[in-house]
Amino acid sequence: MKLDQATITALAERLENCELQAQDTTKITDEHPDMDWDDAYAIQNTIKARKIARGARIIGLKAGLTSHAKMKQMGVSTPVFGFMADYYAVPDGGEVKVSELIHPKVEPEIAFVTKSELRGPGCHIGAVLAATDFVMPGIEVIDSRYRDFKFDLKSVVADNTSAARFVVGGQPADVADVDLRTVGIVMEKNGVPVAFGAGAAVLGHPAAAIAMLANHLAASGECIPAGTLILSGGITEAVSVSAGDNVTLRVQGMGSTSLRFV
Repeated sequence: MKLDQATITALAERLENCELQAQDTTKITDEHPDMDWDDAYAIQNTIKARKIARGARIIGLKAGLTSHAKMKQMGVSTPVFGFMADYYAVPDGGEVKVSELIHPKVEPEIAFVTKSELRGPGCHIGAVLAATDFVMPGIEVIDSRYRDFKFDLKSVVADNTSAARFVVGGQPADVADVDLRTVGIVMEKNGVPVAFGAGAAVLGHPAAAIAMLANHLAASGECIPAGTLILSGGITEAVSVSAGDNVTLRVQGMGSTSLRFV
């Protein structure tokens, strides 16, 4: 690690305040170009600890920048991982207040819920599928706290991978009943299709993102517990939204989920 604890604490406070107050900031590597991956995740973990200390619950995990389209859009080459707090959750068909966000975008995802613990190192797709209770459609609302959505990978990791809101719904499916590589998705905005894709867009198989997350957590002695909700990463490029927009995700064999922006 390159940063001292005081700096990590100060950066975590700054980024979380930006989230809570819907204010943007310049990317933190502008001031700390030597910060490393351990620093980035330490800042993210400090943000998580701040939320827990205020009474928020951590209700899920997420992988980000997992599709080739998303990596190209963001100019990066490696997936990143974050967490989801309880107040990020939106009921199926529910509302998202644009006034609470900076520059929201939506991503179509496949959500996994585990029935048994997943632990790395050496976690692989087969282990993930064996540990999965069910999968379902999910829409993640990302909202980078960085000005003009401009950041590098370490800055976005520190910012909890732009996590802001999410919705899951539809019809939960058993992984034995669906080929997650070929399953098709359509995301609509105001009734007009704006994104198309298949599960293979996420690292060749969405479960690969879950395996990478388990292996990532293993480096710090953590695991993915049974009963964990995990968003496996955007299948397509993110789509910008504004007040008045209605977004629906339809996933082959899993029904649909939706939310609206007000």
